[in-house]
Amino acid sequence: MAISSAGLGSGLDVKSIVSQLMAAERQPLTKLDKTEASYQAKLTAYGSLKGAMSSFQSAVSGMSNVSMFKTFKATPADSSILTATTSSIASAGTYSISVTNLAQSQKLAAVGQASTTAPIGSGASTTLTFDFGTISGGVLAGGTYTGASFISNGAGAKTVTIDSSNNSLTGIKTAINNAKIGVTATIVNDGGTSPYRLVLSSDNMGKSGSLKIGVSGDASLSALLAHDPSNNTGQMLSETVTAQNADFSVNGVTVSKSSNVVSDVVQGVTLNLLKTTTSATTLTVARDTSAVTTAVNGFAKAYNELSKTLSDLSGYDAVSKKGGPLLGDSAVRSIQSQIRGVIGASIAGLTGAYKRLGDIGLSLQKNGTMTVDGTKLQAAMDAAPDDIGMLFAASGKATDSLVSYVSSSSGTKAGSYALNVTQIASQGQLVGTAPVSSLTITAGVNDTLNFNVDGVSASITLEAKTYASASALAAEVQAKINGASAISSAKAAVTVSATEAPPTFWTLTATSSSFGSSSNVNITSGNGAANLFGGASVAGTVGVNVAGTIGGLSASGSGQYLTGAGAGPEGLKVLVQGGSTGTRGAVNFSQGFAYQLNKLADSLLASKGPISSSTDGINRSIKDISTRRANLERRMTDIESRYQKQFSDLDTLISGMTKTSNFLTQQLANLPKTSQ
Repeated sequence: MAISSAGLGSGLDVKSIVSQLMAAERQPLTKLDKTEASYQAKLTAYGSLKGAMSSFQSAVSGMSNVSMFKTFKATPADSSILTATTSSIASAGTYSISVTNLAQSQKLAAVGQASTTAPIGSGASTTLTFDFGTISGGVLAGGTYTGASFISNGAGAKTVTIDSSNNSLTGIKTAINNAKIGVTATIVNDGGTSPYRLVLSSDNMGKSGSLKIGVSGDASLSALLAHDPSNNTGQMLSETVTAQNADFSVNGVTVSKSSNVVSDVVQGVTLNLLKTTTSATTLTVARDTSAVTTAVNGFAKAYNELSKTLSDLSGYDAVSKKGGPLLGDSAVRSIQSQIRGVIGASIAGLTGAYKRLGDIGLSLQKNGTMTVDGTKLQAAMDAAPDDIGMLFAASGKATDSLVSYVSSSSGTKAGSYALNVTQIASQGQLVGTAPVSSLTITAGVNDTLNFNVDGVSASITLEAKTYASASALAAEVQAKINGASAISSAKAAVTVSATEAPPTFWTLTATSSSFGSSSNVNITSGNGAANLFGGASVAGTVGVNVAGTIGGLSASGSGQYLTGAGAGPEGLKVLVQGGSTGTRGAVNFSQGFAYQLNKLADSLLASKGPISSSTDGINRSIKDISTRRANLERRMTDIESRYQKQFSDLDTLISGMTKTSNFLTQQLANLPKTSQ
């Protein structure tokens, strides 16, 4: 046997002995390594589970909205005449459509100029005022109107400033386009001696998008751009294209709209008119059952994929006699139990024909997979298509036709909630305290108004002229109010109407477009206040919010929206569009399977949910193992040093004893021999 310690001759293999002893001492470290590997496998398994759960949630979250199940398709007999799209509020039906005219926008052309860059006029600051409205009556000849009238559409006038920095044809074009006022300016070369002509096109199609342009400032610009269809001498621009509405009929009902894209004629259907017809064409609107079939099959597929992941991670393979990394894990068992609990239950508060997944052909097999019976699903769609969406999504339905479900919150519980309305929402309104004293507006005399709409203040100046009627004057007031930048920026608006009782008086009424306690219209001052509304300042009536109870509990009102509070209807929001006070039926709210599973996935994937809690616990255990390993490693170092010293000392001792033994042997061998 070789001597492992230099200079020693005992024959002990100290290195081998210490190595074998340390192998025995390191057994606890080996066990820690195996335990850590097990924890790491669980950590990886939980990562896979989290990914599978996230994928499952993505699949079911899209089915949480009932509109996904209310899909329709619109098929025109001739797609060159029109196309159509649908929304969730459409209804199946067949429509006969004839198109007489397509909508078009007005176009105006200025007289030609020799240059696009040469200054026009003196460069004095000039204001261009653009108003949009309808030209009626009179005759159009050579691009000029005779005997016509112009009534503003009430959307509000817009202004553009021209001065020495932009008073060329190109500068005017750029200034108008940059202002984004609903007018597009271009320059056309007509090939004449002064070929460059400024062309203005209203961005608003239809008759009510026609232009009236006022010019205040430089006379040359006024001579080029002023355009008043109601004033023969004020038409400097030539009308090259007359604004017209889209005129068509639907099932024999004549319709006129300002756009070729029409969304308010057939409920839930947007028509895109492309050309006129010589005979009627047909549009068929039908429920798109293929979309529902795809969604339901996608739901089953997502469930099966999640179920397989859970089974693979926590199940036992009898063939390989191996269990998954999460076999026996309590958190996984709880997750499986919760998901199966939702799948196997019926939907509380559901008023439709279907209460369970089995009612529409979805069933769980013995192996845990979900299958879809296509025949049964199709029969369910044919019998009650709207009820399928309610089976999956969160949905609400009011029994009163003037009440509609809007939304819910995470605190809303499924159930049927009685609705009682104690106050109907109203709009703020200002009614003149005296009739309009004159239809003639004179600059500096009765042309200004200072007003407040929904808490926003602004000032306007009316166009000085004699108006043909109180309605025309009301339209001017409405246009100027709605066109004020402070009002439009706040998305506020008013409707101004005239109550006429010829021949002696007219009363103006201004009504806010909003509902509720923040809705109001007030005249605060202005030299035209007394003439138009009967006083130097006139306060209107403030609107009120809807009020009432949902489920017998006091609800909060904001405008026409009533929102439930308290256990049960908390967050249940409905729209009350008029009607009477008192009992207004009930609002039924249910939470379908996809909605419930989406919420469940939220809780399972939350930062304090079972998956995160389990992974946090595993990470703590791994950290603890690292600490224990470090301590054991330090201990192993100490033990090895001790063993090394002990056996080195033993080696030295044995070596010394061997030398003594050899010496004694030699000495004994040298002793004189005696005869016996």
